[in-house]
Amino acid sequence: MPNVLILYAHPAAELSRTNRLMIEAAARLPNVVVNDLYERYPDFHIDIAHEQQLLTQADLVVLQHPIHWYSMPALQKEWLDLVLARGWAFGHDGHALRGKGLWLVASTGGEASAYAPDGRHGHPFSDFLPPYRQTAQLCGMRWMEPLILHGAHHIPPVEFQRHVENYLDKLASYPNWD
Repeated sequence: MPNVLILYAHPAAELSRTNRLMIEAAARLPNVVVNDLYERYPDFHIDIAHEQQLLTQADLVVLQHPIHWYSMPALQKEWLDLVLARGWAFGHDGHALRGKGLWLVASTGGEASAYAPDGRHGHPFSDFLPPYRQTAQLCGMRWMEPLILHGAHHIPPVEFQRHVENYLDKLASYPNWD
């Protein structure tokens, strides 16, 4: 069974309903390791060697977080800057992540319709993904189609339950996704 590493970055996890429930459910899967970055590194002092070791054991790396200012939370960015080092994750001798999957699992406060040319944000959500995709490409990783939960603050319970079931099914069945 492939190993899954979830890099969970939520700066206010105690206030999160959707991400917290998703992480709790994912943590019960036997092939999943949840690495809660804000819990592990509240001071932003990241143990690079430890994080790289976790990555070497993973077949699928999941970046799970709420979208903050059209991007990832600050600690997630700091983690990328330090852990995905030249010569280890990319560059001439940087092949540690080659062939692994990279999957963005994110939530937004706005509805999907807000991410349209005529919506509040003026662009489709996919316009905000190039830095993620390029990170995967630079590291030789396989970019997986993101799983985005729009309107996370007020999603109906039945719809949220379907989202969580889809999330868990994908985690459990990687790499055999339809």
